Amino acid sequence: MAAHWKRVLVMLLVCQGLLMTSTYNEEEDVPEEWLLLHVVQGQIGAGNYSYLRLNHEGKIVLQMHSLKGDADLYVSDKTLHPNFDDYELQSVTCGQDVVYVPEHFHRPVGIGIYGHPSHLESEFEMKVYYDQTAVKYPLDAGSYNPEDMDINLKQFHSTEDESQDEESVFWTILIAILKILAEILFWLYD
Repeated sequence: MAAHWKRVLVMLLVCQGLLMTSTYNEEEDVPEEWLLLHVVQGQIGAGNYSYLRLNHEGKIVLQMHSLKGDADLYVSDKTLHPNFDDYELQSVTCGQDVVYVPEHFHRPVGIGIYGHPSHLESEFEMKVYYDQTAVKYPLDAGSYNPEDMDINLKQFHSTEDESQDEESVFWTILIAILKILAEILFWLYD
């Protein structure tokens, strides 16, 4: 009976390993419209913050990957030292954190990177992108047509929503497949 459980555990670990390697593929996660501005690498101790300042105008995407441990991301245009109590935007996942800094945020924008206490030290790599797909306002062209503006805004928001929907559907299907595999394995070895 123990041999069966070992096989089940090994299969689940292999599935998890394959899942983890397939989820972080930089080339697929970055749209062509994003222009890489900076790459920041660093280490942060448990319960500590490291602060950065963003001066670039426009819509900015902060994409941070915890290479070791768990680093979390806090962003604010009200303070240069955002933390888990004082922030406007955050991403606190175990792995890749992404924050979309809108154009209307006042510059400089404060970025706080927090080393989660679950690990003594966290290593991270953060890529800063300029999103060139920012909405072009009709007023810039010298004329104003509310219908065109509504269409442009709907198209802009629909592309962001579609990518999030696709990602959500992917995870739902993947989890369902893993559950089915686990049920089959338990049924086979019962």
